[in-house]
Amino acid sequence: MRLPTDAEIRALHAKHAPTKEAFDLVHTHCEIVREIALRLAGRAGLDVDAELVRAGALLHDIGVYRLYDDEGRLDHAGYVRHGILGHELLREEGLPEVLCRFCSHHTGVGITRGDVLRQGLPLPPRDYLAESAEEELVMFADKFHSKTDPPRFVTAETYAAHVRRYGDDKAEAFAAMCAAFGVPDLKPLAAAYEHEIV
Repeated sequence: MRLPTDAEIRALHAKHAPTKEAFDLVHTHCEIVREIALRLAGRAGLDVDAELVRAGALLHDIGVYRLYDDEGRLDHAGYVRHGILGHELLREEGLPEVLCRFCSHHTGVGITRGDVLRQGLPLPPRDYLAESAEEELVMFADKFHSKTDPPRFVTAETYAAHVRRYGDDKAEAFAAMCAAFGVPDLKPLAAAYEHEIV
């Protein structure tokens, strides 16, 4: 399977981004997630396909662009849909299912069919869980950077407190990922991107 290059993925972001601001926010976040994921993989000596992690990380949030309206405003209420929207977008672009899944299977620490039904989420009722080590690594790396205004890096402690609101099972899943992958050193990236750490 041929994976798209960084330049091809950047061009795909540029094609679908409704504004320069949206492109800068989403593409930069995806670059940061790629950096975190690859650093974790290298440091822990994980048995993952680094090229698949690279491409998946760079593409995982591309569906966010479909949540912008004609005035450039983001639909925050429907944000949980960005994963399935990205999956659809990549499928329409002819990319393989293995890449499409990085979009639909990275939200939180995974969304189950039960979560969809209990919380009344605007998603088709099924599981949206990472199944491969590559998917889980990208999902995990994504937790350490937020596209808030302004964008921020997020410590493991801060994310653990956040995810606990969704249940002890979610907090336990995040703790298990921390144990499996290790916690990234965010200081060099925060300095490079000039984003604060919270």
